[in-house]
Amino acid sequence: MDNSEKMFELADRLKALRDEKKEIEQSLKDINAELEEVDAILAQLMTDTETQNFTRSGTMFCLTNTTRASAMADRKEDLFEALRAEGYGGLIYETVNANSLSAFVREQISENDDVLPDWLNGLVNVFEKTTVGVRKATRK
Repeated sequence: MDNSEKMFELADRLKALRDEKKEIEQSLKDINAELEEVDAILAQLMTDTETQNFTRSGTMFCLTNTTRASAMADRKEDLFEALRAEGYGGLIYETVNANSLSAFVREQISENDDVLPDWLNGLVNVFEKTTVGVRKATRK
């Protein structure tokens, strides 16, 4: 096989792999969208029926609440200044990592009688998301 044949063969293979990757990525997006939808519906049904957890076919399904926080749209610099002023400047690198900010806000709320401290009010969006955790059920 000469070099031009090999080049064309590799080019065809590269294109086929890229096309396959694109199809798989789209399929993954579709699955993730459906997964989010089913999770939300199941979480709502479990909440409505006051079912904290249940086991089915060796798998435990349980409600989990996650608190998320993000900087208010136009207040990011104000948030950074407030964090520095309160002695939490170590959270800031070039920006504040979303997971670090969420964990920090959860901690601040917990230490402030389950209320967002005044100095953070208006600087962060805080919301809770209820999802269904899935894990292998323990045997008894």
